[in-house]
Amino acid sequence: MDAGVVTLVVVAVLVLLVLVTVAKAVLVIPQAQAAVIERLGRFRAVAAPGLNFLLPFLDKVRARIDLREQVVSFPPQPVITQDNLTVSIDTVVYFQVTDPRAAVYEISNYIIGVEQLTTTTLRNVVGGMSLEETLTSRDSINGQLRGVLDEATGRWGIRVSRVELKAIDPPPSIQDSMEKQMRADREKRAMILTAEGQREASIKTAEGQKQASILSAEGQKQAAILSAEGERQSRILRAQGERAARYLQAQGQAKAIEKVFAAVKAGKPTPELLAYQYLQTLPQMAQGDSNTVWMVPSQFGDALQGFAKMFGDKGDDGVFRYQPPADDTVSKPESDDDETAGWFDTAPDPHVAKAVQEAEAVARKEVPGPLGTGTPELSTGSPRISSGSTEPADGEK
Repeated sequence: MDAGVVTLVVVAVLVLLVLVTVAKAVLVIPQAQAAVIERLGRFRAVAAPGLNFLLPFLDKVRARIDLREQVVSFPPQPVITQDNLTVSIDTVVYFQVTDPRAAVYEISNYIIGVEQLTTTTLRNVVGGMSLEETLTSRDSINGQLRGVLDEATGRWGIRVSRVELKAIDPPPSIQDSMEKQMRADREKRAMILTAEGQREASIKTAEGQKQASILSAEGQKQAAILSAEGERQSRILRAQGERAARYLQAQGQAKAIEKVFAAVKAGKPTPELLAYQYLQTLPQMAQGDSNTVWMVPSQFGDALQGFAKMFGDKGDDGVFRYQPPADDTVSKPESDDDETAGWFDTAPDPHVAKAVQEAEAVARKEVPGPLGTGTPELSTGSPRISSGSTEPADGEK
């Protein structure tokens, strides 16, 4: 073999050996990762991210560890609750490797270890709870799992940050019962809300009816007061009118009697004239429906003759005629025109007119304030009306 060729082969082998040595001596670790370095099978160091140098053919990388927080979702695990019901629970664990050396040498596979530890801890925690407590105590279960896992995995160089229950699935029969229960609860709440609404509506309706009844009663009260006051005024005015009418009739009758008596005295009646007038009056007295038989006394003429003799004098012709006495002056009663002048006043009472105007203003809602806040002035406006007496006021005498 040519010496030149041998030299080239040797040089090529040396170059290749140098390259392999250099490749074995240089180690580049990416960020957020770590490498466990062993020398002749023993742990030497943990390579930090960046450029690291190794002894070729003596140092080697045992494992590369991801230092970022990892999320591991475990398959559903059957768990028996305190009331002997089997539920299927999915869990999610958030953890981070804090010590690469412990994660490599303290446990063979830390992911499987976390999974198994989570399963056993979950069964211990949920086994002391009922199904209802399990469904309503997720935060409590998460806290207990995290505490147990963090304490157990600390010696593995792992820190458990969070543990979440992704799903809790009870048996199908229990799910059906729970759905029926929830449906019943919703129907119950709906019935309660409906009843509350009806109750509120009934209360509002009753309040409205109460207010309407109160206003109606107030209106009827005011109407009754005004009607009673009007009836009272009407009766008082009617009584005053009847009193004035009777007074005028009495005055007319007195004047008529006075005139008739004066005419009779002036005519000097004889017993025959009195008998004639009596006979003319008899048919008028017999016009009553209850008068069927009239008895005329036989001594009626003698009675008239005795009456004429008592009050008259016998004339030249032997007939007794009435002779007025010497002081034949008719005594007239004192005039009471001033006292009765107010009886015939047709002008309206100012107090009554004012009360009527106020009542009309209230009826037209021109007076401010509610209808039932006060009594109209009709009952207290006029002293003559409010006292209940039918006598005229001092100003009317």
